[in-house]
Amino acid sequence: MPHIGCHISIENRLEKAPARGRELGCAAIQIFTSNQMQWRGNPVAPETAEKFRVEQAKNKIAMVIAHDSYLVNLASPEPVKLALSRKAFIEEIQRSQALQIPYIVFHPGSHMEKGVEYALKKIAESLDYAIEQTPDCNSMLLLEITAGQGTNVGNAFEELIRIIEHSAHPDRLGVCFDTCHAFAAGYDLVSQEKYDETFTRFDDIIGLHRLKCFHLNDCKKPLGSRVDRHANLGEGFLGWEVFKRIAGDDRFAELPMIMETPGGDENYAREIRALKTTK
Repeated sequence: MPHIGCHISIENRLEKAPARGRELGCAAIQIFTSNQMQWRGNPVAPETAEKFRVEQAKNKIAMVIAHDSYLVNLASPEPVKLALSRKAFIEEIQRSQALQIPYIVFHPGSHMEKGVEYALKKIAESLDYAIEQTPDCNSMLLLEITAGQGTNVGNAFEELIRIIEHSAHPDRLGVCFDTCHAFAAGYDLVSQEKYDETFTRFDDIIGLHRLKCFHLNDCKKPLGSRVDRHANLGEGFLGWEVFKRIAGDDRFAELPMIMETPGGDENYAREIRALKTTK
């Protein structure tokens, strides 16, 4: 069984997140390690890190995932924004290392009318810079597939692998597969045939060994819409069978599967329970 869970708020302090996840039935949780809408985040104090690790073990949370700030754009053509993004990303790596979080999920970036190829190379440069500035950190950085909205890149498997190939540290890079984003980007998962085709293509282009995490979200918009709008599981264009299929796929049996669906904690508890008990 995969490690099923959801995104957990850190509003009441980082070390409270594991207990909150346990209350909702989580085996895995995703958190922001600081305020996701502010450039500056405070370092994690050693006593906070210790409390977090104790609480994670106590509440039997098998896996914790960090999600980077939405402000970060590692492809920004604006020098000030790029510098801020790189600094914030480095601080995210440092906080995640302090908390012993193995994976950091991030949106690759936006080219801001400079072109896709420009963005792919700039993201790889930014990742290399961040990795080389944090030599004692070993969290894996997971490129999240995007819906391709606006000037965002990373909505095609080919774009994700090009970022990885441009990097001098490909061993530190993996992929987070967001079901809503992938569907909106044009990857059909609805039928068994299309599901198989999509993951065969993923394996051929990127390699399933690089797939480290799922975001399980239904999609409010149709296939190929390029619009990122999450829906509750079974209430969008993907439908419940898709999530049942992913959770039951032996290839993904050890992976964290994180929900980012609407409705808050009550909905998360319901969806986690339903997914864990589905046959």
